[in-house]
This record gives sequence, structure tokens and C-alpha cells, in this order.
Amino acid sequence: MKKIKSIAIDAKDKTIKYLKKVKREHLIKKYFKHNVLFLTFVGTCVLNSTMLRFLTMHTIENYLAFKPIMADLAFAVLLGSFGYLFKPKNRFTYFFIMSLVLTFICTVNSIYYTFYTSFASVSMLSLTQYIGEVGDAVTENVFQVKDVMYIIGPIILILVHRYLKKKDYYKVEIKKVRKNKFVKTIIAGGIITTIFCLTLSPLEIGRFTKQWNREYIVMRFGIYVYQVNDLIASVQPKINSMFGYDKAKVEFNEYFKDKKKSPENEYTDIFKDKNIIVIHGESMQTNTIGLKFNDKELTPTLNKLSQEGMYFSNFYSQVSVGTSSDTELTYNTSLMPTQSGTAFVSYFDREYISTPKFLKKQGYYVYSMHANNADFWNRRTMHKSLGYDKFYSKETYDVKKEDLVGLGLSDKSFFAQSVQKMVKINEKHPKWYGLSIMLSNHTPFSAVDKYGDFPVDIKEEKTNEDGTVETISHPYMEGTKLGNYFKSVHYADEALGQFINDLDKAGLLENSILILYGDHDGRLPKKDYSRLYNYDTNTDKVKEKDDPTYVDFDYYKYELGRKVPFIIWSKDMAGTDLNMEVTDVMGMYDVMPTLGNMLGFYNKYALGHDIFDIGKNNIVVFPNGNFVTNKIYYNSQKQEYLSLDNSAVSEEYIKEKSDYTEKLLNVSNNIIVFDLLKDVEK
Repeated sequence: MKKIKSIAIDAKDKTIKYLKKVKREHLIKKYFKHNVLFLTFVGTCVLNSTMLRFLTMHTIENYLAFKPIMADLAFAVLLGSFGYLFKPKNRFTYFFIMSLVLTFICTVNSIYYTFYTSFASVSMLSLTQYIGEVGDAVTENVFQVKDVMYIIGPIILILVHRYLKKKDYYKVEIKKVRKNKFVKTIIAGGIITTIFCLTLSPLEIGRFTKQWNREYIVMRFGIYVYQVNDLIASVQPKINSMFGYDKAKVEFNEYFKDKKKSPENEYTDIFKDKNIIVIHGESMQTNTIGLKFNDKELTPTLNKLSQEGMYFSNFYSQVSVGTSSDTELTYNTSLMPTQSGTAFVSYFDREYISTPKFLKKQGYYVYSMHANNADFWNRRTMHKSLGYDKFYSKETYDVKKEDLVGLGLSDKSFFAQSVQKMVKINEKHPKWYGLSIMLSNHTPFSAVDKYGDFPVDIKEEKTNEDGTVETISHPYMEGTKLGNYFKSVHYADEALGQFINDLDKAGLLENSILILYGDHDGRLPKKDYSRLYNYDTNTDKVKEKDDPTYVDFDYYKYELGRKVPFIIWSKDMAGTDLNMEVTDVMGMYDVMPTLGNMLGFYNKYALGHDIFDIGKNNIVVFPNGNFVTNKIYYNSQKQEYLSLDNSAVSEEYIKEKSDYTEKLLNVSNNIIVFDLLKDVEK
């Protein structure tokens, strides 16, 4: 009897478990059946966001990351839950509109990442007025097939909607049912959000609030949460400028309270009272110097200047989304780009301590020249804020159709006309300082027919059996974006050489020094560099990775290869003690303190250093939180470094430099946002 009773109880338990299982399966099946549209919306949103990460950040860490998927899922569920507040017949409209918005976010960020290797900011909407000026750069150099793939989300949603309509899916629901679905769904979203938050480390939370490493945030929090956080961060400066001033002022005073002027060195005042010619080299990179194709120099002028002048060969630009305008800011003020928007557009009305203002106090006439629209990057207004007496813009140049190259007036015509203006300036003013901003070497580097004849192929001579010599040409870099960039650089270098010759003929080099800097790198595809260093003439292809001569052009080689030239030159400098190569790492924010020592002025609130004072101990901070020293290049997103001198560094070294980087970026941003230089002693 006991055995029979036991069997009966066991059968009962199994039956109950089976019925519960059936009930669960029925409920799950029922849920999926009655929430198809909501689940489609959530699924396509997560699909698009995941696809965006996979198509932009090509790292194993990113491919295996689960946190951003959870974050995007939580966001999509919370956003989708509000769809249940609408009647079934109107629910699709809500989901479709939200799907279009999120698709737009993915598309914009996909395009933006291609050009800036970062993700877009809401604050950059104020810069859309400049897109028309560089439209070709977007369509030719940036927009790719991958950027239209995100439309798959709304398309799937439409197809599912049509299918459901045929099945008479959209039945009337009473308000109580809709409210119940909304509450349950938003609770589910809240639970997913809570679980996600519990997985976060203090470091991840800290970087999320700082927002200065966008790749890191997207890799941990997903694109949707990043964009919401960015929206808050973009509005925050307006709020902070009303409520956060006191805290920012205290941090500012603390940062600079113990700063003292560096002692004089052998370069103090060496260029005092000299005329100064500054050349802003559009998209010029250091790796073009010394490069040859078929034994012909790519940049003979830059080669000459670097060999005869003071050449800083380990020099980095420090731009953010403002590219050229960021460089002008940092060069002139030794401040970093702002965390949201750009100083030139968003903070043009601030008080800046700048090189032009210091030189005006010394009796210099200070001017700038650029044959582009004066309002591009808001230069017309910002150059006044920086202290320039006059801005010679496009409206002051004779722009003929035949002289157009790329975005506007060719550098050759620009320089030729600029010399004429400089002659008149020299006649009126005993001392002058002038900035000339080049333009022709601007992305997309597509004006190949205007660059002149400079083949970037490989020519080989082959002796035939009959003794005749035949020249064989291998395409090499021809037809690549990098190859077109080289042709553009060669043209710009020729224009620069012509400019220097014209200055000399006009007698403008006699009591002058020439300062040249590259504003930023050309932002060219890494795969083209792989071809540059691994081309096989036998196959007209890139060598295989297992080839013993293959050069792995990885992330760090690409980042280190973005160095730009910085050269100080005069016609009588060759062979003197000033004719040297400085190899210590140096950033754009170090230019003002270095030149200040040479020209006789000092800015206490400069964030950089006189390179001849700090030397090998210098650090170059980048807006995304990365930094480089003579010892390492540190990637703050991956929290890893590449040794540059084959030696290991301690965790204390990394922490010290990382803390310095974070503090500097915050102080710089606060200086601009809160206008903290307005009341300081200049």
C-alpha cells in the first residue's frame, strides 16, 4: 500500500509540475502573441545599437561586451512601455516615430565616428551650419554603405505592422488593460536597469558622469544611454554657468595657486621684437616629412624647414570635434577644447588670455589671414576675442574660378595675394605678428586634377632579353585616399615653398621668424597605411600577415602616426645653435609657454609648459582622456598602454598621470564655461 501511495504522490507532483510548465509556456506564448509590435520595436532597437558598436569599434572587448546590450535593452523597454498608453490603432505610430529617432541616432553616430573616431554630441547641432561648406568631405570621405544599414529597424517594424493588420491584430483594449501593460512593462524595464546598475564599477560611473571619453561610455552604457547623458551634459554648462560658478572658481584657484614662472633659460627673449609669420598647415602630418616616391621628395619645403630650423618631431595636435578651430584655441591660449560644443561657436564671448593680446602690449600689429568665409567656425567673431587687430578673410581676396582648389581659393593664390597685403602691413607697422591659415590640403583630398603631376606609384626598370630597358609602373598608393592625400600635401608644400620665396623677395624675412604647425592629422583610413607599409609589387596587394616582412599598423601606430609638424625657422638659422631637433613629446598647449619665453611674455594660466623647461618630463593630454609621455602612450578607454622606451611603468605612474589628465581637462573646461579669466590679473 505504501508503495502504491508513493507512486500516486509522485504522479501527482509530476502532473502539477507539468501543468505549471504548460501554464508558463502558455503565458509566455500568450505574451509574445499579444505584444509582437512592442517586442519588434525593442528587438530592432537593440539590433541597431549593437550593430553600430560592431561596425565602429573593432575590438574583442567590444564584441564580447554584454553591458551595453543590457543598457540598450533597458532603454528600449522603458521607452517602448509608453506605447501601451496609446490605443492599439495608434500604437504603431508611436513605435515607428521612436524607431526613426533611434535610427537617426545610430546613423549620425556611424557617420560621425568614421570622421572623428568618436561619437556625436547634441552640442554639435550648433555646428550643422558648416556642413554645407564641407559637404564633399562628408559624401566622399565619410559616408559609407554601413551608414544606411540602420534603416533595417523601421523597415522590419513596418513589415510586422502590415502583417499584423492583415491578421486583425489591433483589437480594442480598454484603458485599464493598457494601463496594466504599461505598468508591468515599465517595472520590467526598471528591473533590467537596476540589474545593469549593479554591474557597474565606481570607475565606470565616474567616467559616465565626466563624459570626456565617449568610446568608453558607449562600450559600457550603449549608444542610447550615452546620447541621453550627452544631452544632459550639453545642457549642463548653461545650468552650471548659473549655479556651479563658486565650486569651479575654488578648483581654479587651487589649481594655479602654487604655479610660479619658470626660470629663464638659454632661449629666453631670443626672438623678442622680431616680426612673426605663423603658418597654420591644414591637415599636415609629420609622417610626410622625408617621405619619397620614386626618389622624389614628397615635401621638399617641409624637409628644408625641418633640417634648417628648430624642429619638434614629437609634436601632437590636441583637437576634439572643433578640429581646426580647436587648434587655433589651444595654440593661442594654451587651453584645451571644451567638453561640449566648441569654444569658437559656443564660448566666443569669453575672456581669453592669448598670444596676440600679449604681443599687442609689446607694440605689435596683430592680424590673421584665411581665404575662407569669415563666419566659418565663427572666426570673424572669435578672432576679435583672441585679440587680432584685423582678419583678412575671403571677402578681401580676389577669388577666381580657375584658382579654386578643394574648399576654396588655392593656397598658391592665397599666399601670393597675402604677400602683397603683408608688404603694406610692413610699411605701416614697425613690428607685426601674422597668422596665415592654409586651406587646399583639406579633406576630402579629391581635387587630384589640380594638385599637379606627382605620381605615388612605384616605377621599376626591367631589362629585356634584347637589351632594351622597360619602365614598369606598379599602382602602389594611386587611387587610394592616402595616395590622394599625398598628392594634396605635395601641392600644399609647393605653395608653402612659393610663399617663402615671395616673402624673401619682398624683404619680409630679414627680421622675421617663421612658425609652422599642422592643425591636425588627415584622418585617413588605417587600411591605406597598411598598404603603404606592406605593398607587394608582385601581387599588387597588401602582404599577408604571416609574411615575415609584414608591418602590423595597429591602433597605437595609427595614433602615434597622427603627429603634426611644429617648426620654428628663419633664413639665417641653419648651422646655428638653434638649428636642432627636439624629440621630447610636446602638445599644442605647450606652444604658447614655449614661444612666450622666446618672445618675452608669460601666461600664468597656461595649461602647457615651456618645452625647454619641462623637457623629458612633459605629458601631452588629449580631450578623450588619453595621454602620451616619453615613456608611454596611454589609452584611457582600454586602460592599457604602449611602452615607448621598452620599459615597464608602475601603477602609481599611470594613476598619477591619469589624475593629472582628468584634473587638467576639468579645469580647462571650467575656465571657458565659467569665464574664469575675466577677473584675473593679466
